[in-house]
Amino acid sequence: MTMIQDLEQIVTSVLPADPSFRLVGREELEFHINEARQSALANSKDAFLLSLMRLLALPGNGHTRLIPNDAILVLPLRFATIGTTVRLLDAASGFSDAIGGDLISINCVPVGEIKVAAEKFLAGTPQRKRVIGPILFAWPSALRHLGVLSGGDAIEYRVRSRTGELSELLLNPANLVPGATLYPRGEHGKADASWTPKSFLRTKDFGQPGILLVLPSFFDPGETALPVAVSEAADLVRSRPGTPLLIDVRGNTGGDFLQTMPLIDAISEGAEGRRVGLLIDKFTFSAAIVFTAILKHRLGERLVLIGEEMGDGLTFFAEGGTFDLSSSGAAVRYSTAFHDWAGGRTDDTTPTEIAERLVPTGTLELDRAWVAQSDDVETLDRFSREVLDSLNT
Repeated sequence: MTMIQDLEQIVTSVLPADPSFRLVGREELEFHINEARQSALANSKDAFLLSLMRLLALPGNGHTRLIPNDAILVLPLRFATIGTTVRLLDAASGFSDAIGGDLISINCVPVGEIKVAAEKFLAGTPQRKRVIGPILFAWPSALRHLGVLSGGDAIEYRVRSRTGELSELLLNPANLVPGATLYPRGEHGKADASWTPKSFLRTKDFGQPGILLVLPSFFDPGETALPVAVSEAADLVRSRPGTPLLIDVRGNTGGDFLQTMPLIDAISEGAEGRRVGLLIDKFTFSAAIVFTAILKHRLGERLVLIGEEMGDGLTFFAEGGTFDLSSSGAAVRYSTAFHDWAGGRTDDTTPTEIAERLVPTGTLELDRAWVAQSDDVETLDRFSREVLDSLNT
């Protein structure tokens, strides 16, 4: 297989079938296809991947994109966006003192300028771009493409600690590690890039104030563990019909929302005065967004949204799937179905099982802003008690 064949696979399998491309002009598509073709013919893999990122970002749909993580080499730095700030979450041993600090600049170029230059390569909403964008800050080929560095000189990262101290990290662009070791395909924003949920449910009973339910993922390839967890959560919720709930779906990148319906039903069937808090963030995606939308439709003002804007809007193209490109090693995420949870609309691509449950929720406005790393359990427990107390008043 060659990179030309990778490109042809996208041109023949994705572009005609993915409905998100219907609003992209043919001339614009051809321009970016040709750009990718030239990089493939020059055997310039990283330039080819960046061209594909630009091509697949054209519809502005986050479920349609190139995922380069498995195909590239990056510097040993793990960045993620916490709030609106790019933070260093992990690093090689020689740079460990800077972990936890915020990225200020790369080679004296302010991080804000780099974000602007990178936007055209990133698909989806501003929040999704904040999720998938930080890999570019550790990818030397991308930094060259963005005009941040040239040649093979050391790359200088300036990082500011929480106490305001500045650190300058000098990295050799030749000392690289596989991208996927620091940047997972499904970015969750946790310090450990290899994190996977140990279970689909964690609970903490605060007694009279209420119950915390942590739902880290709705993706269960075996289709056995998630239904058990949902059933357990539903039984607990029904056993305390008037007790306030706080549900945490931060970092939940989605899966199958249909399997969560028993829990949604149990919450909805509770006492009319029961109030529910829902923690969301930019790493809340796909099925977790649908979970949020249906709960809001069912509970109305009794659902209190806390955290930050989610990773997608309520109108998007999804379903579809992901496949790997044999030559370059990157992955392509494509879409096949229209969702509109804001207006409750469907079209000919919306699957029947989704259309039957699709409800109009309008815009989902936050009731309270709150940002913290979703793997900070101690902070979550303190905040949970505070929120549950407020839901009781």
